Amino acid sequence: MDLGKNLLGIPETLLPEEPELNARYEAGDEPVDLAARFPASSLPWALLAKEAYDDAAYVESYAYARVGYHRGLDALRKSGWRGQGPVPWSHEPNRGFLRSLYSLKTAAAAIGETEEVARIEKFLNYSDPAAVEAIEAE
Repeated sequence: MDLGKNLLGIPETLLPEEPELNARYEAGDEPVDLAARFPASSLPWALLAKEAYDDAAYVESYAYARVGYHRGLDALRKSGWRGQGPVPWSHEPNRGFLRSLYSLKTAAAAIGETEEVARIEKFLNYSDPAAVEAIEAE
């Protein structure tokens, strides 16, 4: 079974652009400053989760990733998502959510949350099977 194929014909969910956040990120603002300025966006939380994970602060990484995940779910719902359907990596505004989801998976693995790891892997594959490879290539 191809998990990435949209067999139900459910439309892709595309999150809105965040030009001010992107401008600040490209200007080099720190993730903590981005999270304070744009707390509803998943991207700053995903960046903080990655930083914490890279510093072996796995509980902190998990917490940051969980915030980014929930902020992303809120944004997806506002964009018409009903709990299923593709969330493509190719649409840049979706990447903060997908990165948060990936970081939640890696941090959950680091703290021994094996059931959550399996659930998140499925969610990532259903959202966009190309996301994991793209994130790991960054």
